[in-house]
This record gives sequence, structure tokens and C-alpha cells, in this order.
Amino acid sequence: MEIVDKLKKLFIGDIQIEGNFIELLNEKSVIMENQQQTQDIFSDKWAEADDYENINKLYEFQYEWFLKLYGFESENDLSDYLKDKHTIIDTGCGLGYKAAWFAKLAPHAIVLGVDISDAAKIAAKNFHEYPNLFFFRGDIANTGIKANSIDFTVCDQVIMHTEVPESTFEHLSDITSIEGQFACYVYAKKALPRELVDDYFRSATHSIDKKEMWQMSSQLTELGKVLSDLNVKFVSPDIPALGIKGGEYDIQRFIYWNFLKCFWKEDWGFDLSKSTNFDWYAPSNAKRFSKSEFMKMIDDNRLEVTFIHEEEACYSGRFLKTINSKK
Repeated sequence: MEIVDKLKKLFIGDIQIEGNFIELLNEKSVIMENQQQTQDIFSDKWAEADDYENINKLYEFQYEWFLKLYGFESENDLSDYLKDKHTIIDTGCGLGYKAAWFAKLAPHAIVLGVDISDAAKIAAKNFHEYPNLFFFRGDIANTGIKANSIDFTVCDQVIMHTEVPESTFEHLSDITSIEGQFACYVYAKKALPRELVDDYFRSATHSIDKKEMWQMSSQLTELGKVLSDLNVKFVSPDIPALGIKGGEYDIQRFIYWNFLKCFWKEDWGFDLSKSTNFDWYAPSNAKRFSKSEFMKMIDDNRLEVTFIHEEEACYSGRFLKTINSKK
């Protein structure tokens, strides 16, 4: 009963708890057209991905990458960091494996996973064994969580898929407790030809049937594999006007970064690689950021940078909320 009372205190409105799934009562949120399309796409993606035989490969990769993205030397380092965190939320939790990871590493804490898609219910079914872990379906731009309630707020590889990422960032900063931290990741802007193709699909996807989008994702995966199997490297000149950086490239990586996302990862196999390509081209909402745009969101909310990471694909970091942060 104690944990139920604690859960109820976290939410603005009434909730109903059944097992490890929380239902928000009397919620009246308006979902924009692009967000509705993105929600439907991810419901479809996660429902299919849940059946993949090698889904654990994805989990293992994401655990390791999470440590790198947010400045933890090891899983033990993350576990130590979570020792004084009493409330943790994984926003945009997908199948819930990272939320379950946090629940395992921090059994003393209440851990929440929220996703706008049907994945929230799949996650609740798959990870029912953790007594401190709960899932609910909701919009991460308006979670229904009270301000200053969450000691560690995580939005990993998700905020770009919301209608207005800057507003979502502000909301997630708001629910983070004073002296708590907010971990966030955004896609980085890439070379101009790749950006133009990506922008085209943000609107074109509305008129492309889901079946056709899955077919295209399969074709892109085949292309990625063929290019990777060539094992060809070459030196490209620097082309600043197109945002193409010079240097030695594998041909698959050159096309991937500068022209067309044709993802292929050998140890993941075809299905997971296909799902990654679908993940990129199908959603209407998938904003990319320059480093200065990412830093502006942090500054606008008066958060302090604890750790920052950047690479070709993304920017990420952990940000401390203090008494002086935006309320």
C-alpha cells in the first residue's frame, strides 16, 4: 500500500493501478496530426520488434551505449549514481527494457516508464517481475507528473519525435526535482543532401502506406548490407557547401552519413536493422539539432551541464536542476 500512496503523490490527476500498469484517469490531451501519425508508427514498430528472436542484441547494445552517452564508466558506476535517486522515469520507454534495467539497478527507487504508443502495455507485460517498476501510456510532452518530483529523468533517443521538442524539454525539466538530473539525447544535423532527403520524408510519410514503408525499410537494409559487404574504403574531399566532411570512409558509412540512411549492423541481423530504418523514415516528427540549438534548450531552462557527449549521430548529456533553474 505504501508504494501505491507514493505513486499517487507523483501524479497531478487521479490514477488507477492494475498490476504494474498505471492508467491516467480523466486525461484529456489533444494529439496533433503529426504526433498521432508518429504514435501509430511506433505502436506498429514496437509490436513487431517484440517478436524478434535477437531482440536481446538490441538491449545489450543500448545498455552499453547509454553508459557512453551519459558519462558512466560502467554499469556499477550507474548503479552507484542511482543510489540516492528515489524516483526515476524513462520517458519514451518503448519496450521498457531500459526502465527495467534501472529498476534492477535501483530496487529502492520507484521507476516509471511512459510511452505514447502501445509499447507501454507490452512493456508492462514483459517486465512484471520488478515490484518497483510501473508503466503508463501518455505523451512525454505532458506526462501528468507533478513538478519537481523525479530525481532522474531520462529521455533517451526520443524527444525529437515529439511535436515541439523544445516544449517537451521544458516539461521534462519541470518534473525533475531540485538537485535532480535530466538526461537527454537529440539527433544531430548531418550533411545537406541527407538532411534534404530526411526532411522530404517528414511530410511524404503521410501518403505512404505502412506496408510500403516496411518494404522500403527492407530494401534500405539490403542496400546497407550490400554496401557494407563490399568492404570498400576511399578518401573523400572536404565539401563544406554540402556539409560533407573530408577523410577516409567506408562506402556504406559515406552514403549513410551524407546521403541516405541505409542502416546495417551485422550482429543485429536483418529484422533489427530493418526496424531501425523504419524507425527513421516512417515518423512525421524527427527533428535534428545543431550543437548550438541543443545547448540553447539547456540554457533556456537554466540547467547546469554535468556531462556532455557529441558524435556524428547525436548530442547527449546529463543536466542538473538547481533552485535557480526555470520553474
